[in-house]
Amino acid sequence: MSTLPRAAGVAVTHPKIPGFTEHRVAVDDGVTLHAAVGGTGSPVVLLHGFPQTHLMWRHVAADLAADHTVICPDLRGYGASDKPAESGPEVYSKRTMARDVVRLAEALGHDRFTLAGHDRGALVAFRAAMDHPDRVSRALFLDILPTLDMWNALHGVSGAVGFHLYLMAQPPGLPEQMIEAAARPFFASFLDAWTGTPDAIPAEVREHYLAASAAAVPSIVADYRASAGVDVEHDTADKEAGNRLAMPVTVLQQDWGAALGYHAQSLWSAWSADLRHRTVSCGHFMAEEDPGMIAEEIRALVRR
Repeated sequence: MSTLPRAAGVAVTHPKIPGFTEHRVAVDDGVTLHAAVGGTGSPVVLLHGFPQTHLMWRHVAADLAADHTVICPDLRGYGASDKPAESGPEVYSKRTMARDVVRLAEALGHDRFTLAGHDRGALVAFRAAMDHPDRVSRALFLDILPTLDMWNALHGVSGAVGFHLYLMAQPPGLPEQMIEAAARPFFASFLDAWTGTPDAIPAEVREHYLAASAAAVPSIVADYRASAGVDVEHDTADKEAGNRLAMPVTVLQQDWGAALGYHAQSLWSAWSADLRHRTVSCGHFMAEEDPGMIAEEIRALVRR
């Protein structure tokens, strides 16, 4: 891999986080991430979920910037970051995407950082914490189970809530064609169904999410396809080896277990000895629905 350059500021046209500067950082051969950076102090990296971009952290990031350096990237394949072709399963494995995040932080001058992720970003954060415990000092995961546990939890008719996981797990071709044929309604359906507080995502931000996702169908599908293959292999190898998260961990999630028949805290306890697990009442997009609570949970995690 070529030597990584320092981050360079760049003008962008999407909605911005007030007070943050926009950067493009090379993290792999032919792959550059877009990131918003603001604040000063100990570093916190925030990873977005689906079908969103780094902008989902706008309220939390602005809050945390009072006492932290906050780094909000668009993941590989999303938003304004590069979207390499899916030439093999590793291109969008969470291991590769986690390595992107570590290299991004390093290029910005941070060898060790607190890492928080939501949804897809939380799966990337999980893999980063597993693979790079020397870099990730603390980890917060919003509304996920680890990939291996997620697939094991989806069963019977209750598992229909995850229909998109099965659709995008199929071989290349048909999933992309089906989603591209109705991309905006497809992505809008998740914003509508998963938001407990509809006005938490204003029209301008919603439009940004829909436009960004519709422009990234092949790479978003590739990200999900990896979670039905190579990501399961990586989680299984860690499970069989007895590997666990080495840092303090906080998990916040809705009570999906009540519907799908699992006990979330027990599943997470198998991965972490230093765990704070909390069930929350807001919807899936909790960083936008209750940003004050999320910011305080991150600060509490940093103090542990």
